[in-house]
Amino acid sequence: MSLKEEKEYIRKSIYDKLLKKGQSLRPNGDYGKIPNFKGSEIAAKLLYGTVEWKNSKTIFCSPDSAQIPVRYLALIDDKNLIMASPNLEDGYLYLEGSKLNGYEKEASTKEGAFKHCFEKDLRNISIDLVVEGSVAVDRLGNRIGKGRGFADREIEDLLNRNLIDENTPLLTTIHPLQLVDYIPMESHDKKLNMIVSTEEIIRI
Repeated sequence: MSLKEEKEYIRKSIYDKLLKKGQSLRPNGDYGKIPNFKGSEIAAKLLYGTVEWKNSKTIFCSPDSAQIPVRYLALIDDKNLIMASPNLEDGYLYLEGSKLNGYEKEASTKEGAFKHCFEKDLRNISIDLVVEGSVAVDRLGNRIGKGRGFADREIEDLLNRNLIDENTPLLTTIHPLQLVDYIPMESHDKKLNMIVSTEEIIRI
């Protein structure tokens, strides 16, 4: 089995488990997508209670549905939120929780983020926390997404822009079923240094 086939096998096994056990919020499963898992708000609240969250002023988050609770908590906590536009087609969206005046829930969605974001020069910004969606992760911080490399591109771009450095927490929120024993990695794959599930916080 090639490395690509091995990753695809892991993805399918995660999609199958989440659907079979009724843990996907999508009636037909998450196939080809970042899983929108039941309990995503619980994982977000666990993250909210960490020192990494408390020490962050600006948070970067992927646009995935499972991370809506993370984006919502960031905005009601008056943090600055930078969200990748879907497929990075429109670059990055910048929102400030302190300026939303009750529209935090709407702004935490993809559609709402486009409505409430505004132009911002990111060159002088330091991102304190990066949250990505994942299909599967292992306890060493290895992850796989849906197979198009968006998270790897986002992290690489943020590093190249000096918006993050090697000490920035890079994490994902997941359902426990998305935690596996081993994930094969390629040279371009970016590792996480923190995982937050609905049951535990794993620091790598």
